[in-house]
Amino acid sequence: MVDTLIHFGVLILMPPLLLGIINKTKAWSAGRRGAPFVQPYHDLIKLFRKGLVQSTTTTWVFRAGPVIGLATVFLAGFLVPLGGRALVGFNGDMILFAYLLALGRFFTTSAAMDTGSAFEGMGSAREVTFAVLTEPALFFSFLVLVKLSGSLSLGGMLSPGNFSLGATPSIVLMVLGLFVILLAETSRIPVDDPNTHLELTMIHEAMILDHSGPWLGTILYSSSMKLFVLGSLLINIVTPVQTGWAWADWLIFVAGILVLTVIIGVVESIMARLRMSRVPYLLVAAFLLCGSSLILLMR
Repeated sequence: MVDTLIHFGVLILMPPLLLGIINKTKAWSAGRRGAPFVQPYHDLIKLFRKGLVQSTTTTWVFRAGPVIGLATVFLAGFLVPLGGRALVGFNGDMILFAYLLALGRFFTTSAAMDTGSAFEGMGSAREVTFAVLTEPALFFSFLVLVKLSGSLSLGGMLSPGNFSLGATPSIVLMVLGLFVILLAETSRIPVDDPNTHLELTMIHEAMILDHSGPWLGTILYSSSMKLFVLGSLLINIVTPVQTGWAWADWLIFVAGILVLTVIIGVVESIMARLRMSRVPYLLVAAFLLCGSSLILLMR
């Protein structure tokens, strides 16, 4: 019962902190003080206190997009082990995990196109195009985990005893591929810039131009939760440690998430956003890394 409450608490409360750490890391890298770590929480509270502005051309799809986007990523968080345990697990839940994220993307892009805006339609087209490249890479990484563990559930696949020293080269390739997928799925540099205001270069941000108030806050919160959930998947692979003490496992998990967030901030500080025509090459590279990881295990 206590682990379940901690799981819910970490899943609900921690995601906005990751955005604050990324922004703080980028500020320190640029020699600035930057906003406080808790600034994303203040931004969300401010947005949820504002009123709503809705175009008369939109339908229920526009209103459903933010809610379903948050619900799907929240449910996906039940399937990923946090602190060594997952709330829900069954054979084949990796497929449900991938397509919960896909369902959230579908309604986000549908809500964007429901506005009739040319810019939001452009952002939706880019989002779906890049998803076509990231999803196969994600499934290749799942196949690697299935091969290593012999399990078809995420909880079994991410169990600490599955990662042997002989499989290290394969795991390294898979982790690199998953890191690229993480950056792409969460709209981070070098794939996308969440702070851009130039419509022609937007991907995710172009799809939410017409959202405001609580709806915009819901979208920003679900984006931070998606970063947390995918980061948790990666951390369970990189730090396959189970001490036997629940509090120690939670500390290791939280420390791993924080370190991963700092790494994302460093990457965004030292790299520029790729030209739009170059992004598919990066995603294909992630696909090849995960595919090569599986080939190494099959030898």
